[in-house]
Amino acid sequence: MRSPPTERTLPMPGTVAPSTSENTLLAEFVVAQLDGIRGAAHGLTEEQLRRTPTASALSVGALMVHALHTTSGWLDRAEAAPGRAASDQEAAEDWQANYADDFTVRDTDTVASLDARLDALARRVRSVVAGLDLTAHVPVPDDSPWWPAGVDGWSVRWVLLHLVQEVARHAGHADIIRESLDGATMYELMAAREGWPATEWLTPWTPLS
Repeated sequence: MRSPPTERTLPMPGTVAPSTSENTLLAEFVVAQLDGIRGAAHGLTEEQLRRTPTASALSVGALMVHALHTTSGWLDRAEAAPGRAASDQEAAEDWQANYADDFTVRDTDTVASLDARLDALARRVRSVVAGLDLTAHVPVPDDSPWWPAGVDGWSVRWVLLHLVQEVARHAGHADIIRESLDGATMYELMAAREGWPATEWLTPWTPLS
C-alpha cells in the first residue's frame, strides 16, 4: 500500500491541532466530530439525506439532527453549571417523545440547512467552551431514564469528554451509511470539501454521473 506524502500543502481538518489549552483541545475535538458528520452529508441529494440503506433505521440526516440536539443540550448544561439548564426542567415522562424528535428530519430540512446549523453550532462550541470552568459541577439530567443512580452530577470536563464520545460514535455511524449510499469514504469526501488536489493515493469524491 502506498504511503501518503510526508508534506502537505493543505490542512488536515480531520486532525485536531495541538494546544496548551485544555479548553481549546476539548472544544476542537467536539468540533472535529461534528465536522465528521457534516462530511458524511457532503454532496448528498435531499432524497439520499433521508435514505436508510443499512440495517440501521437512521439516515445521515437523522444523525445530523441528533448531533445538533445532543451537542446543544450538553453545551447548555455545561454553560449553566453549576446550575441546571432549561432543558433539564422538562418532565421525565416526556423523554420518549423528545428522544424520538431528536432524530426527525423535517420536510423543511435540507442538506444545506442542516450543514449550516452544524457549522453555527461548531462556532458556538468554540465560543462557549473557551470560557468554561472545567471543574464546575453539572447536575445529572432528569430528562432520561438511563443516568446512573447515586450520582448527583459530573464536571464540565466529563461532559465535554462524554460529548466527544457521543458525537464520534454517530460520526462513524454516518460514515457507514454514506458509504452504503454511493461508496464515498471519509477522506475522499474531506478532499472534495476542502478542495485537495488529486494524488496517486487519494482521489477527491465526485458525484456519480
